Amino acid sequence: MIHVLVVLLLLAIWLYCLLDVLRTDESELKHLSKRAWFAVAFFGFLIGSVLWLLEGRNRRSRVHSGAPQMPPPPAGGRPVGPDDDPEFLRELERRLREGDA
Repeated sequence: MIHVLVVLLLLAIWLYCLLDVLRTDESELKHLSKRAWFAVAFFGFLIGSVLWLLEGRNRRSRVHSGAPQMPPPPAGGRPVGPDDDPEFLRELERRLREGDA
């Protein structure tokens, strides 16, 4: 049973790497073209997968490009929650008085 789990794990890693090569933008690749990385991962199986994970692409650019952009902190230097924002509180109070809330 443990042998089956190990084989399934290795197969899952291999398939992940193949799909990751296909999904990665050409500008993020290091050292080789997309076709070459796919061939390395496909024919190299475990060694090719490890090479892809370690050296296939520039990880930094992917993390920064895929991460949501945070708004800049306010001029005071620290983030302000809605309950600390005087403008939000005034608007909330106005809406409560008018019955819009």
